[in-house]
Amino acid sequence: MNLPAGRYDDFERDRIVQRVQQAYADGRLGFAEMEERVERALTAVTQGDLARAVADLPDPPEEEVILLRSTGGRVRRSGDWQVPRVLRVESEYGGVHLDLSGAVIDHPEIGIELRLAYGSAVIILPAGATANVDQARTEWGRVICKAPGRPRPGRLHVQIAGELAYGHLRVRHPRGLVR
Repeated sequence: MNLPAGRYDDFERDRIVQRVQQAYADGRLGFAEMEERVERALTAVTQGDLARAVADLPDPPEEEVILLRSTGGRVRRSGDWQVPRVLRVESEYGGVHLDLSGAVIDHPEIGIELRLAYGSAVIILPAGATANVDQARTEWGRVICKAPGRPRPGRLHVQIAGELAYGHLRVRHPRGLVR
């Protein structure tokens, strides 16, 4: 997705809101100031507007982000693999298959950002995990999520965002699994 200069995407806005809420939880902001900054972030129009909500807060710890990129091949991860806090997947002509059911996941919430031109994606969640696909868009395919969309305490929550121009996104638990 190409954004006009100075614009931001919803995933970035959500990270800023979480950063403000964390500053409140850490005691750096009072409740009224936290509410004001969250409102500022939610109504921001440009990157500069968004940045002002956190301008005087300390930088967050370096976020663990892994980029998986393919031009014509399939991106596939399964079994015992380490899942980062944010996983970005870019593919021009290949599909994506991410099986999280046997993976090592150290975070209560992870983000998966997809940028696929001509390919579909399948994401298999661990037992009990939830997934929000509201920020995933497709032009010619469809988005199908068989998992609950709201976070549940003590369970993994996966935020899935991005663009699949000519493909489908399917999010599910392992076959035969009773949720």
